Amino acid sequence: MTTSEEQSEERDGSRTRVHAFRDDALGDHDAVGLARAIRRGEVGAAEAARDAGARVRAVEPRLNAVQVRLDLPALGSAPDGAFAGVPTFVKDNTDYRGLPTGHGSAAFTPRAARRHAPFVRQFLSTGVTVLGKTRLPEFGFSPSTEFEGAEPVRNPWHTDHSAGGSSGGSAALVAAGAVPIAHANDGGGSIRIPAAACGLVGLKPSRGRVVANAQGRRLPVDLVADGVVSRSVRDSAAFLAAAERHWRNPKLPPVGLVEGPSDRRLRIGLLVDSPNGVRADADTRAAVTETAERLERLGHTVEPVELPLDPRFTDDFLTYWGMLSFLLGVSGRTLGADFDRSRMDGLSRGLRETYVRKWKRTPGVVRRLRRTREAYAAGFRGLDVILSPVLAHTTPPIGHLDPAVPYTTLIERILAYVAFTPVDNVVGTPSMSVPAASATADGLPIGVMFSGRPGAERTLLELAFELEADRPFRRLQDS
Repeated sequence: MTTSEEQSEERDGSRTRVHAFRDDALGDHDAVGLARAIRRGEVGAAEAARDAGARVRAVEPRLNAVQVRLDLPALGSAPDGAFAGVPTFVKDNTDYRGLPTGHGSAAFTPRAARRHAPFVRQFLSTGVTVLGKTRLPEFGFSPSTEFEGAEPVRNPWHTDHSAGGSSGGSAALVAAGAVPIAHANDGGGSIRIPAAACGLVGLKPSRGRVVANAQGRRLPVDLVADGVVSRSVRDSAAFLAAAERHWRNPKLPPVGLVEGPSDRRLRIGLLVDSPNGVRADADTRAAVTETAERLERLGHTVEPVELPLDPRFTDDFLTYWGMLSFLLGVSGRTLGADFDRSRMDGLSRGLRETYVRKWKRTPGVVRRLRRTREAYAAGFRGLDVILSPVLAHTTPPIGHLDPAVPYTTLIERILAYVAFTPVDNVVGTPSMSVPAASATADGLPIGVMFSGRPGAERTLLELAFELEADRPFRRLQDS
């Protein structure tokens, strides 16, 4: 373990790891453990915030994960919350009163938010201490947190590689030990992708499980769900239970506090290659297959499954994605008076321009996307969970998904990478990334994904608890 005097960088050949784990108030605690220590008086909330700030300063020069820091930590106003006193960050596409919301974009000058977004109020109800906001790629469109003309967010397991996106800043800080938990949200994989890249747990809740943002409610298909990235299953479970105490959707079955595995044995569908025909690479296939074998050894039934998606699903999702960029270009002045869509990055511009050529297809695209839930339900007949990769290949190096890459090449690379996650956003079902037992040859984590029926977060969490208990997740500080 590193101490406060030691460097947070460790080199192993050409690999650079960055972490801030040390003997201070945070120690090796996850969020549940740190909150317990604070409740017992073993450490103070102000002390935890101070030491988290020091950890952030130690890793930030290498990770580039923070968008803005608060001058003074906003100590939690919910002293009885599950995470009372636990330091954290909010992702910079969500309003936090008094801080600018920049959405990762250079197309406008952000202004300070006048009020908290509804989800931020729900997040704050857990008692967290907010230290600032984390970086994301422009408008959360990219699966890698990279920029034109600015430093990328780097993966603490190997700083030559992507931290994923769009919640890459949050994932990098949590994986590096700067904070134990951080806000993330997911409109096509943006919780699960960085969780997979950084060796974390990332649960995308069912549509409507947490409070919705106003923008999503106005769209024909609301893709985005808010949540967290964490280093332990119990942190993600505790967050969901605490969020539910603030507000619970009566249309969904309650989750409650999940504290461990279930005795129930499940029927699990195994999906190794994506429904749109993208084959997973060798390392990813091996990680998913090894996970399936572990689950069978634990008494579950695992069988191959197919999701009979419309062959047009990928193109339809891409068109809908382009519509979002188009709408941002049209309405951007609501973000900042100086908004200039020509300053949007290459990915955003390419998506918008593609949509302009296809906009007449929008009614059919929306109709088919809404019908995806029927194909999803058909694939789930007789099953409790589907096991699949999170991503079709392992974490790419910085630059592979840079928004300055020519759009045609870039979108081909994205579609070859993000081939599994969008379905659950369209259908609105819960989906969870957990670290696989295996890693790449150079030590990068690989994520596997559990997906469930609408409202089945409890089942996913119980299964993740069982995997974690069977073989604890690899820890960056021990690697």
